[in-house]
Amino acid sequence: MKISHWFKSALTAGLVAASMLGTSSQAQTASGKTELLWLGQAGFRITSPGGKTIVIDPWLSGGPKTPAPYKTDLSALGKVDLLLVTHAHVDHIGDAPAIAKLNNTVLYGPADMVTPLITLGVLPANLGHRFNKTGHVKPLPGIKVTAVAAEHSSLLVWNNPATGKLESHPAGEAVGYIIEMENGFKIWHMGDTGLFGDMKFINDRYKPDLVLMPIGGNFTMDPEDAAYAVKNWLTPKAVIPMHYNSNPLTKGTLAEFQEAMKGAKTNLVPMTEGQKIEF
Repeated sequence: MKISHWFKSALTAGLVAASMLGTSSQAQTASGKTELLWLGQAGFRITSPGGKTIVIDPWLSGGPKTPAPYKTDLSALGKVDLLLVTHAHVDHIGDAPAIAKLNNTVLYGPADMVTPLITLGVLPANLGHRFNKTGHVKPLPGIKVTAVAAEHSSLLVWNNPATGKLESHPAGEAVGYIIEMENGFKIWHMGDTGLFGDMKFINDRYKPDLVLMPIGGNFTMDPEDAAYAVKNWLTPKAVIPMHYNSNPLTKGTLAEFQEAMKGAKTNLVPMTEGQKIEF
């Protein structure tokens, strides 16, 4: 796949927005850039070319690698325009219900995850939107989100205020998301997933420009499986590894992924927690 001029320029510049982080919403719209901030684990804050803020899988207050000040102050995210959760495990749903209520923002997620959030009183009914795999929504002008398959599980652990005890509740199936920006730039956030052949179908059908890919292993793909998917089934312009470095059970490392990715045509773009990058 031919890499467009803007993408090559971004890579040449190192992709790191440390010197470009003051970009205003108006400037982003003019430049057609999408900004990503890695919040740790699978959590990202995405700022669209039109200046909209999208937050996905925000495990912040409990995340061991959450960058300051987001760990102690959810309002530090700014106004959240769109909130996405891939599944109900604590390191993904995290602070999403609190962020939804703080911003009066709808939480979009798998249907059978959103339903127990509402019936248990964790989330007001007007702040939950249910959809399922291959379903798509247009929650903001110019923004389209499609739920896609992920090979994983989903369980909601809830502290019952009446008993003070933790309860486990089924929470449907995990998903990933294809997030399309106003300018057509597409991000595939894989959520938590193991290796599965329909990754090729998803790639061919939706043609993502950027893939956010778990590499930690144990619960998800490890570095070798993730690299196999990239080399054999995926054709994005870039891949950003995630879901590692936060849990002793997920032992996959960036160095292992870099080694496994040797010879791949796709650009590997590593990030550190708290870093911002523009595409």
